[in-house]
Amino acid sequence: MSTFNYEKDADGIVTVTMDMTGPVNAMNDEYREAMNATVDKLEAENGLSGVVFASAKKTFFAGGDLNDLVQAKKGDEAEFMEVLEVTKDRLRRLEKLPVPVVAAINGAALGGGFEICLSTNYRIAYNHKSVQLGLPEVGLGLLPGGGGVVRMVNLLGLQAALPYLLEGKKVAPEQALEAGMINETVASIDELVPRAKAWILENKENEEVAVQPWDRKGFRIPGGNASSPKLAQMLSAAPAMLSKTTRGLLPAPEQILDCAVAAARVDFDTALRVESRGLAYLATTPQAKNMITAFFFQMNKINGGASRPKDIPPQPTQKVGILGAGMMGQGIAYVSAMAGIEVVLKDISIEGAEKGKAYTEALLDKRIARGRMTEEKKAAVLGLIKPTADDADLQGCDLIIEAVFENIELKNKITASTEKYLAEGGVWGSNTSTLPITELAKASEKPDNFIGIHFFSPVDKMPLVEIICGEKTSDLALAKAFDYTRQIKKTPIVVNDSLGFFTSRTFGTYLSEGMELLNDGVYPVRIDNLGKAVGMPVGPLTIQDEVSLELGRKAAETHKEMGVYGFFGDMTTQETMIDFMITQNGRGGRYHGGGFYEYTDEGKTIWPGVVDKFYDESYEIADDEIKDRLLFRQVIESLKCLETNVLRTVADGNIGSIMGIGAPVWTGGFLQFVNTYGLENFQQRCAELAEQYGERFTCPAIVAEKIASGETFA
Repeated sequence: MSTFNYEKDADGIVTVTMDMTGPVNAMNDEYREAMNATVDKLEAENGLSGVVFASAKKTFFAGGDLNDLVQAKKGDEAEFMEVLEVTKDRLRRLEKLPVPVVAAINGAALGGGFEICLSTNYRIAYNHKSVQLGLPEVGLGLLPGGGGVVRMVNLLGLQAALPYLLEGKKVAPEQALEAGMINETVASIDELVPRAKAWILENKENEEVAVQPWDRKGFRIPGGNASSPKLAQMLSAAPAMLSKTTRGLLPAPEQILDCAVAAARVDFDTALRVESRGLAYLATTPQAKNMITAFFFQMNKINGGASRPKDIPPQPTQKVGILGAGMMGQGIAYVSAMAGIEVVLKDISIEGAEKGKAYTEALLDKRIARGRMTEEKKAAVLGLIKPTADDADLQGCDLIIEAVFENIELKNKITASTEKYLAEGGVWGSNTSTLPITELAKASEKPDNFIGIHFFSPVDKMPLVEIICGEKTSDLALAKAFDYTRQIKKTPIVVNDSLGFFTSRTFGTYLSEGMELLNDGVYPVRIDNLGKAVGMPVGPLTIQDEVSLELGRKAAETHKEMGVYGFFGDMTTQETMIDFMITQNGRGGRYHGGGFYEYTDEGKTIWPGVVDKFYDESYEIADDEIKDRLLFRQVIESLKCLETNVLRTVADGNIGSIMGIGAPVWTGGFLQFVNTYGLENFQQRCAELAEQYGERFTCPAIVAEKIASGETFA
């Protein structure tokens, strides 16, 4: 029992300190053995007056072992259920001990970790930002299967519990205390166990504290059970509201809702079995495997620095220069200042630069209004941003990021005129979404210190940065860009140079296929609706309007001048579309008076002109065929990027596609999608689409290579 240290003091209080052999405490076989032995010993203990569960790790308890969960497959449900029931039985026995049990929460307690806490009678947490509490399983395609759904509903009530279950909300101790998830906080870790013991001694005459609320006679769930009139109306509308959010693509939220309603309808132990069945089903779904692979294993790999040069010491950014105070530049200034970095925000006029700084002030004011920032902190952040129109103010920047319009001549001119202000060994970053870094670096006197740092709009909300290495980019420059990205709390993917890199190039195929479908005769609104139905955030034609057809036309002209026009396929349809929309009808997009849609204060409606021109009522195509065309184009392009070494790793491709492009989360990313679809099945489906619609659907050779070697995309 070395992994659970068991100590009984003179007052009869046993402190169980969880200290498992790995870096964190987790629900695996070792845990199950230790908890089983601990509960057996506690039940047999003479003179027991109370129990305190504590942790010797920095985190209290990390949750379920995802290495085990990701291995579950169809047909394993009964075995999985059996293990789950044994795990839950130990927690049920723990909460039925005749003495009070207290959780002394010193660090994060998420998922299974918080389920252990819920199985105790009293929960005390260290009041620190490092402590997060909650049940985030839904984000991995799972549900809290250690009693979390059932206990949260019984503790808080169905309506109050649902946001924590369906959204996977993680909260700090103060929020958890206010919500009723914990009972008390302490100001230091050293106070935790002593305070837990003191509470036990303070309540030694009160037998009721050792009984969970739901095990007391006459207990009623807060807010009423599922049949109460108060909840009936909410529950009747809940499935439709949930379907609107998930679009029927994510089974976990639906299972969680079913289990939560059951917890408010049947007895406690029956509800626990319903919950176990729900998790046993979800653990074997492709959605769960995809989401666990991407959001846990691959995300940790990327953020852990797998793509960062190993032999370069940390390269923190002290002073960043940002050239261009427009939409992108002002966002980069905000996230940099929020990270405590000194910012020089330069524009062609001081008015433009000050307007860019005002963007940060507006965002900070919103934080203050929500109680998430003080006036003092706001002043400190704003004090880090220096707006200027003078190049000389860039002197001493260890990183300069150019964030001007996608025009190679303009970018080259700026590089040539301001690069000299970089500090010794400083790095130049270009925020470009498509232009090759190797080409842009030709204007630099130090191409080895030149790198692409591609942000996504809006910068303050989008979590990804795409770092692009040109032919001469050094490891030092890559380390600098990588460390800066982590410094501003973004996730970095690292790719090699090409026109459009990975994200813009792949995303372009989604827009392109939308226009191909329109040109074939599909009703435009149907195209957009089915783009969303497959799991993309927005339909392809709506995106064209939002990012601007006019902007796309100008970018295409730039690419044509560079001799790389149509880098993701035949441009015939796109040229036809641009000619009709812009040249003939002056419809360059939403902010140019309208595009595929017309926009009013009441909303948007399809522009009749595009229907008259392209819609062919006689053209027949199934919904699933449209969805496959929109999805497979992007997956195929991702595979091409991996095949040609634009993508350095599968993890970069999956995380980049989800966080940068908006790939449906159920896929686990465009490359992971191929794994669960089945490589042979994918190859066959590509052949069918290619025969019907053209060579753009030809399956990349890398798939056949993986099939031959018996490998998947890992």
